[in-house]
Amino acid sequence: MNSKKKIMIVALMLLTFVGTGYCEGAENHSVFTDLLSAHVQEGEVDYKNLCRDSNLELYIEQLSKTDPEGLPTREEKLAFWLNAYNAYTLKIICDNYPLKSINELHTGGLIFGSVIRQTVWHKKLVTINDELTSLDHIEHKIIRPIFKEPRIHFAIVCAAKGCPPLRSEAYEAERLDAQLTDQAEVFLSQKEKNNFNLKTKTARISPIFSWFKKDFISDSGSVLEYLTHFINEEIGASIKNDPKSWRIKYTEYDWSLNEQ
Repeated sequence: MNSKKKIMIVALMLLTFVGTGYCEGAENHSVFTDLLSAHVQEGEVDYKNLCRDSNLELYIEQLSKTDPEGLPTREEKLAFWLNAYNAYTLKIICDNYPLKSINELHTGGLIFGSVIRQTVWHKKLVTINDELTSLDHIEHKIIRPIFKEPRIHFAIVCAAKGCPPLRSEAYEAERLDAQLTDQAEVFLSQKEKNNFNLKTKTARISPIFSWFKKDFISDSGSVLEYLTHFINEEIGASIKNDPKSWRIKYTEYDWSLNEQ
């Protein structure tokens, strides 16, 4: 092969690579795992030290240069978006730390900000593939409609104590199914957020199951039926045998910062 042909082949290979928009190493979330394992314990965050850790900016830079459409599998794409949501939430908190609640960052507060779509989740504070977007867009325009996986509601964390606990490791494609199931089981075992009384047949569950009711119903027919996959077998059997005898009540959502 002459040198001209070699140059042409290399040029074509480079064009193909650039055209994918794929960032080499984008599927590798080890930097985020290092950050989380160092500063997250039992779902709560040591923000004082996390916000000083250079790994946060390093990982944010990695996310900002990645086109997730270039990732080869569904699992890699979903892991990317879950990690991106959580990492940028941490960045937003660090950019405004100290604070007592993420609700302090909404224009006009939580209720008014939601009405005018000016909560911190609506603001374009996220950069993916060099394009600005929002946490709201990631959750409601990408993760929920594209992946149709209700367990994501146990994985994305909005920096509040009422959320599911923030995992001490990044989500990884090859272990994603097990990680999501574990998140569901851990969240549903947190008595202050979710508890089940077999005697009175009352399920006191997180408002998350009301806010995203459609996702759980679409998967399993009802919220309670969905929960039977992740809760105590005896309680699950009681719900399956006579679901109409069970009542649902919702626990109070704690919006205080998920800080250690």
